[in-house]
Amino acid sequence: MSSLWQEFKDFVARGNVMDMAIGIIIGAAFGKVVSSFVNDILMPPIGVLLGGVDFTQLAVTLKAAHGETPAVLWRYGSFIQTLVDFLIIALAVFFLVKLVNAMQKEEEPEAPAAPPAPAPEVVLLEEIRDLLKEK
Repeated sequence: MSSLWQEFKDFVARGNVMDMAIGIIIGAAFGKVVSSFVNDILMPPIGVLLGGVDFTQLAVTLKAAHGETPAVLWRYGSFIQTLVDFLIIALAVFFLVKLVNAMQKEEEPEAPAAPPAPAPEVVLLEEIRDLLKEK
């Protein structure tokens, strides 16, 4: 049991697992920021431009409410809102990846130069060696 625990500790202590956990936490926080940006900043002016439409309230009633049974709604406005959230997140990730790739290209070392040509004495010695091997 202790070896299993040690393997688990080694797995969690790896750098890429920790990086992934940090990325997930930051991603969740970033998602909340983007949702707030879309819901509170971006969509209200778009709704005003479209005649005061609140996208989250756009829905089609599939079945009217009956007694205590609530209405069945097809909430396509919420889908539009979520789609805008996704597109903004995708655009931000695209630019982030583009930035990281540009930084990595700058940091990559150039390919090593071709080795210098051997000295004339070395070439002459190699020719002599080859001639001796033939005899």
